Amino acid sequence: MQMQYLSATGLVVFLAIKSVVCFNDFLMHTTEAVSYPEAWPGTTICYSSNVEDPDSWTRNQDTFYMDGKLSWEHEHTKNGSVFFSYFPPFSYARHLNLVSRCSEYANVQSLGQTLDGREIECVVVGEGNLTCWIIHRQHPGETMAEHYAEGLLTRLLGLDTNGVVDDQVKKVLSQYVFYIVPCMCLDGVVRGHLRTNGVGANLNREWATKRFYEAPTLEYSPEVYYVLNKMDETGVDCFLDIHGDEELPFNFISGANLIPNWGKRMESLHGAFTAAYVRANPDMQKKYGYPPPEAPEEVLDYMNVATNQVANRFNCLGLTLEMPFKNCLTNSDPERGWTPKRSRDLGASVLAPLEYIHPYLRAEGEFWTQLPDEDAYVTTTDDFHDELKASSDFIPLTRRFYSDVHEIRKPVG
Repeated sequence: MQMQYLSATGLVVFLAIKSVVCFNDFLMHTTEAVSYPEAWPGTTICYSSNVEDPDSWTRNQDTFYMDGKLSWEHEHTKNGSVFFSYFPPFSYARHLNLVSRCSEYANVQSLGQTLDGREIECVVVGEGNLTCWIIHRQHPGETMAEHYAEGLLTRLLGLDTNGVVDDQVKKVLSQYVFYIVPCMCLDGVVRGHLRTNGVGANLNREWATKRFYEAPTLEYSPEVYYVLNKMDETGVDCFLDIHGDEELPFNFISGANLIPNWGKRMESLHGAFTAAYVRANPDMQKKYGYPPPEAPEEVLDYMNVATNQVANRFNCLGLTLEMPFKNCLTNSDPERGWTPKRSRDLGASVLAPLEYIHPYLRAEGEFWTQLPDEDAYVTTTDDFHDELKASSDFIPLTRRFYSDVHEIRKPVG
């Protein structure tokens, strides 16, 4: 098992405290022996007494990190268990329940099986002329990604309204056929991994062969193998890959910058989509994010990343959406930070930019000359010193692309 942070579902259970009021100090050692230790500064541990309720979690604002140790103090006020988490979990049981609910209103297909024998479910709905693929949780520990999927699917299918949907949903269902994978890395979820599947493959590095490492394969990455095969069958006109970022305290969009077929068309689609998302949801912004690569040669090392591979393979708009594990400084809430509820809302609101961008995805000619100035592409930066004014913990990223952290991968042969 690849134990990262508190586990892939981000969950640790502490037994009942047999007293009316009790203060306990908690200390995590060896926190530097994880895939991305740079994320610990500024982390606030989540806690709840009801692990089944994703909206019950609050943040321990006294969480402190120093010398490779994460510590916090918690006051127990009654008997019972307290749950601590790096981010509120999204369990496999909740995943199965979501898929079951979706099957009442959409076609749920199994694209294949994982190495542990779990079905790779894909929700198919819509009757439009363009195909939109949205995948979630390639990294199993990024639970906000499946909370996002839950929000998207709940609105798109009317899961909470007996199948009744609003006018915008009706519009996008007439524009697109959606292929939505709520969770790519099911084996990693169940095994308790942060970033990898059951055999240690980081799925977001399995979308193309790189040097002597063949990918995707049924041996190491059937999740990507089956999804990419289905994409080749359906075609792709728009692709979104939903993730969580350990360090940056913002929601942001990362694109397929400088891939071989990058140009004014893709740049303009990226800009228009992001601007429309900002208009649709105040938690989205377009100033901060991963700094784009500076030269095409840098991108060639990352053509095994989903967004780059799909955008290049299908000459389509391809975007990665990242949500924070920490607080979201766009609308700061230190007590709760970024939450499952806000993740669901962000997922539900993605229909607005999808509706807006539809006429341009396969448009011929220089369509960007018709777009308003506010839709212009913005080069993102990771330098958000102005947002933290009094903080002394922030260290700018060092040219980190595509959530690029240390990989764990089994060798071939």
